[in-house]
Amino acid sequence: MKIAIIGAGPGGLTLANILKVKGIDFTIFENEESITSRHQGGTLDLHRETGQLALKEAGLFEAFKKYARPEGDFTIVTSVDGKTLRDENIGKTDAPTTVDSVGRPEIERSKLLEILLEGIGASAVTWKHKVQQVVKMEDGSTEIEFTNGKTTREFDLVVGADGAWSKVRNVVSSVKPHYSSVTLVEMWAEDVDKSHPTLAKYTGKGTNMMLDQDRCVMCQRCGEDSVRLYACLRIDQDWSTKIDWTTDVAAARENLVSEYFGDIGENTKQAILSCTDNLIVRPLYMMPIGFTWENCPGVTLLGDSAHLMTPFGGEGVNLAMKDAIELAIAISAAKSIPQLNKNVQKYEKDLFKRAKYYNSDTWDMLQLCFSKGGSEKISVMMEGGIMILVQMTASYLWKTLWSFFGY
Repeated sequence: MKIAIIGAGPGGLTLANILKVKGIDFTIFENEESITSRHQGGTLDLHRETGQLALKEAGLFEAFKKYARPEGDFTIVTSVDGKTLRDENIGKTDAPTTVDSVGRPEIERSKLLEILLEGIGASAVTWKHKVQQVVKMEDGSTEIEFTNGKTTREFDLVVGADGAWSKVRNVVSSVKPHYSSVTLVEMWAEDVDKSHPTLAKYTGKGTNMMLDQDRCVMCQRCGEDSVRLYACLRIDQDWSTKIDWTTDVAAARENLVSEYFGDIGENTKQAILSCTDNLIVRPLYMMPIGFTWENCPGVTLLGDSAHLMTPFGGEGVNLAMKDAIELAIAISAAKSIPQLNKNVQKYEKDLFKRAKYYNSDTWDMLQLCFSKGGSEKISVMMEGGIMILVQMTASYLWKTLWSFFGY
């Protein structure tokens, strides 16, 4: 059997590594020139039952442990007026925190991709191959057309691991992601311990979050002594297009604070103003909750291609890696093409259930985060309280929120 994986992100590379362990050949096509051709974002938290399990299946867990930041699991919750409601950094000893001692250790996205790529070898990826479209032919074969003019029909299964705006998804559905109602303004600060000690203290070792009606501020400690901050607004989709974010970055940042965050605590306000890097505007999109597609033999999806959701549940990359585990099992158990098609169909049915559950919970979490008193509600929730959250599903009592950025 010949397997094509479109996309060399965490989901696609995880699938490739597990297939390699199982002795199954594959080909990965990736749009980028290399893994370092663009900035890969901040940090991800990997959950024991999904992301970490996938790395164990791929034989890469020890490599992960070498680079993981378990202290990134620590969370501070700040009220809208700047009071600290919860600080998980307090009371920690100087003894090193280990991966095994926390549920969701952090790792740089770039380092995770590096580990996954080393597992299969960079030569296993066909770089600079951007997919133009994928077409199901009359004879049942699947044709992949690339923007460089090349085409291929040689694969028995084409896996769409090509993200939010998946070309592979177009084969099985005409449904597109829609705007979630939230836009993030991303900014960074470097060398924070020395140059921005107040921001470093405010952020702590992991994450600091301030949640309020229609707005949030989230700081996250990243590698190389940096902090990433998101100023988040529940706002019209075209809001950001009316603002010049690049000509005078400092002025744009100050205007953002004065117009939308002028009445928040001074410590949170200064955290935003301490970030001196460029501003990156990120409207958040999502697939409809409960999205499914009709099975199409020879084509399937995983990760954001299948169930794009906002980062407010911290499940995105973990679900992609869980998909990779399940799809690898489906592929490896097949002894024939008809059996492969049958196994993939079952994989998809299970994925639909899993995706609907987490996408629904993620949407509910978004509502909570952008509600009045959001910080207080989250603080109570993290303590295991229930009275203030009686409207929420019981599952939230065991879910944590310190992975807004695991996306």
